[in-house]
Amino acid sequence: MAVLPDTEVRPSRGGRPRDPSRDGVIRAAILRLLGDVGYSALTMDAVASEAGVGKATIYRRWRTKEELVVDTVSELNAVEAELTDTGSLEGDLRALMHAMVGMVNSPGGAATKALLSSMQHQPALAEAFREGPMAVWRNAFDQVWERGERRGELGPGLSGSLTAEAIGAPLVQRWLVNGEPVDDAFADAVIDHVALPLLRAGGAKV
Repeated sequence: MAVLPDTEVRPSRGGRPRDPSRDGVIRAAILRLLGDVGYSALTMDAVASEAGVGKATIYRRWRTKEELVVDTVSELNAVEAELTDTGSLEGDLRALMHAMVGMVNSPGGAATKALLSSMQHQPALAEAFREGPMAVWRNAFDQVWERGERRGELGPGLSGSLTAEAIGAPLVQRWLVNGEPVDDAFADAVIDHVALPLLRAGGAKV
């Protein structure tokens, strides 16, 4: 059954205090629905039903659909990109790329892909995406480069460079443009045939 857009704006309600334990359940429901129906067809009622909570629980947290999605997008990928130091640049890079593969194939990845077409019409959503998941992964790569510098595997200046951008680009293109499967084997191939040769050409000891 099609889900119609929900454009009604409702004020925040009083009553029982907000239960923080339900936030994760509600955000997971939002991501599933975004992946299934996209932003335009998402409704607050559908989120409540998917999460198994009352509508009042949703409206205690967010007044509008935009607020709901923006808040959820802002929190995306924060956990997936938290990586431990493996002891080497190559190990850190493989761990990070594998984490990206996990994100791509998760409900968050499906939701992200579904949201891209809506961002050009929703400035707040686009900003949340830039300041949320994009910043998370950018910072994660920066940490990998900084560790490599401290170990003496890399020279300075890789963060924000064209080389750094090119290392993650094949995975993103396969995910968002080509529509082909993205798995750990593909991530390893990108590291072996793109990332490591580029880094070595720049003097990296990998």
